[in-house]
Amino acid sequence: MRILVVGGGSGGHITPAVAVVREILEIKPRAKIEFWTDGKYYKNVTKLTTEVGVKWEEGKEIRGADIRVRKVIAGKFRRYSGWKFQDYFKNWRVTVVDLIFKNIVGFFGVIFGVIQSFVRLLPKKTRPNVIFLKGGFVGLPVGTVAKWLKIPYVIHESDAAAGLANRILMKKATRVAFGVPISVDGHPNWEWTGTPVAEEFREVSEAKQRSYKKAFGFDPMRPLVVITGGSQGAQNINEMVRAVLPEMLRFTQVGLVAGRVHYEEMLDLKKYEEWDEARLKSRFRMWEFSTVMNELMGAADVVVSRAGATTVAELASLKKAVILVPFLALPGEHQTKNAKRLEEIGATEVIIDDGDGKKAKELLEKTQKLVRSPKMRAELAEKLHAEAKPKAARRLAEIVVEVAK
Repeated sequence: MRILVVGGGSGGHITPAVAVVREILEIKPRAKIEFWTDGKYYKNVTKLTTEVGVKWEEGKEIRGADIRVRKVIAGKFRRYSGWKFQDYFKNWRVTVVDLIFKNIVGFFGVIFGVIQSFVRLLPKKTRPNVIFLKGGFVGLPVGTVAKWLKIPYVIHESDAAAGLANRILMKKATRVAFGVPISVDGHPNWEWTGTPVAEEFREVSEAKQRSYKKAFGFDPMRPLVVITGGSQGAQNINEMVRAVLPEMLRFTQVGLVAGRVHYEEMLDLKKYEEWDEARLKSRFRMWEFSTVMNELMGAADVVVSRAGATTVAELASLKKAVILVPFLALPGEHQTKNAKRLEEIGATEVIIDDGDGKKAKELLEKTQKLVRSPKMRAELAEKLHAEAKPKAARRLAEIVVEVAK
């Protein structure tokens, strides 16, 4: 059985796809799997899939699966939600660089990606039995060629609002799975599976939470707020923290993941991070990025985060009280719709990041309210946890294998 998995463009498309690969290998250990991704995430995917392919037997490491990772050419089309006609002139640099130049590059990226995918998928001897497309622009050229060659493909859409690539490819998909509850009336091939998360994102006990706090240098008996804008970081969230950090440290400990892109811009906050040799003396610590986000968020009493579907699914599995800060300008307002849906059922607090730079006070107020109310934290965490689908990866793997047969 040959299976092609395609995902990239963001970490939110990588980790769920790798979780599905892990489950496919549990069902079909001898399946031949290829994983195609963009150049930006190639090394990350190679590392993750190598770990998945390694099996353990009686304390010995053996190679259980050989997962080939390849780069695929793709192009991203940039749009900004909610912009009015005059906004394109006010933000002319963004308009020229992102909406004109980068979209021209993106157009040719799609064309070259289609040609590359066609050349790779044309030979029948090596053609996959099924393609699993984990959303994002990386899947568009591959899915387009799959339609032409009549190769069955399965799509997973994580967000409350489907992305452009998935909207284009859904009509011809053999199966479509969703990360959020949707109506499947009239769509027999649609299914709500939930969003797969890595197996380490699971609810932790109070004792484990305290041990995580201690491991990161924090006081295990004090509340901890962990703030993250994702692996690349979120400038607006970082700026909110900068504006209110002194006030926040009066009532809680704070851990900030500033992100690879914006970390150096935030180095002035290191003055709040005080050490006595290897011991953290202050209530604040900042990272560029953490490779153990499950432990860092597991240590938290409150998590402040963007509202990407994968992150939300991870937080639901961890059973955390969460303040979501969706970025309004994203295409389709998918983060905002993710957050608003959860806010309506009382599962999260929400601060809409509309880019005006005036939300720092709201962040301070909402954080303080949750830190001082264990009951409110517990209620939010319980309702968010009810949204978790712990067997999402397994169900998606089953669907992929069913279609491959």
